[in-house]
Amino acid sequence: MGQGMATVVFDLDGTLADTAQDLIAAANATFEAQGHPPQLDPLSDARTAFRGARAMLRLGFERLGVADAAARIEQSYPETLRLYEADIARHSRFYPGALDAVARLRALGLATAICTNKPVGLARKLMAELGGGQLFDSLVGGDTLPVRKPDPAPLLLSIEHAGGAGQPAVLLGDTESDTGAARAAGIPCVLVTFGPDGKAVSALEPAGMIDHFDRIEEVVLPLLKR
Repeated sequence: MGQGMATVVFDLDGTLADTAQDLIAAANATFEAQGHPPQLDPLSDARTAFRGARAMLRLGFERLGVADAAARIEQSYPETLRLYEADIARHSRFYPGALDAVARLRALGLATAICTNKPVGLARKLMAELGGGQLFDSLVGGDTLPVRKPDPAPLLLSIEHAGGAGQPAVLLGDTESDTGAARAAGIPCVLVTFGPDGKAVSALEPAGMIDHFDRIEEVVLPLLKR
């Protein structure tokens, strides 16, 4: 797409796709490889899964009561990523209507982008396996820059790479890292309520909320006209 497009940026895990089961499976496999029973539940710990591998490991080691949790997290992190990459899309799926919504936005002449804290190689692999990558003009991951959301730099880079620098933009997300990045960038943030936090995300004071991707136009388009 050319320069000057308004842009809708999407978070990936917990916003575009439900990846919790595969993320938690990788974390539990890490604990099992170290001689521990699985520590995370695929349903009740989905909120933690959407905050990434380190968050899952932190929760698991806290439950195990290990004394050197911080060191164990960093030691275990590469293995968790390796295990996750090896079976990245066994259970992961786009949320209902997600890709149709992205296609509709593009048909209106908007640029679309992904800004995720997932390492960019894993994000690209997941999109390749799930399909739909061709619907996005840019993809910025958690290791594209030295900083991650809630720092605004990855969000701004995703907009720039999509051809939308200096133009209106909206971020669709599901966590405080999304609202924080958007706020710091001066961009409205819309949160989805179909994740594990449900309507409780309203406490993060987003510019809007959607309970299904069918509602994306009515919530997002007015924010791009501000």
